[in-house]
Amino acid sequence: MSSQAHVRPQAASESVVEAVSESEGVDPEALEQPLYEVIDPEALDRLVSKGSREAPIHITFRYYGYHVTVSSAGDVTVSE
Repeated sequence: MSSQAHVRPQAASESVVEAVSESEGVDPEALEQPLYEVIDPEALDRLVSKGSREAPIHITFRYYGYHVTVSSAGDVTVSE
């Protein structure tokens, strides 16, 4: 199972939480593990916002049992 969400204009960290909660079928507030336990949300937001077409950024990490990839193009992909 894989889902994709567009990040902008919302912060990448918020989009990650929303995409994972959607995959889980729960409200974002219902996720028991905070994102900050696996990655620094502020650092994620800064890195994604600094990416460009010339130097695209893709960040992949595990969160809530999913592989999460965030790109500077504004995409969040959640897969098992």
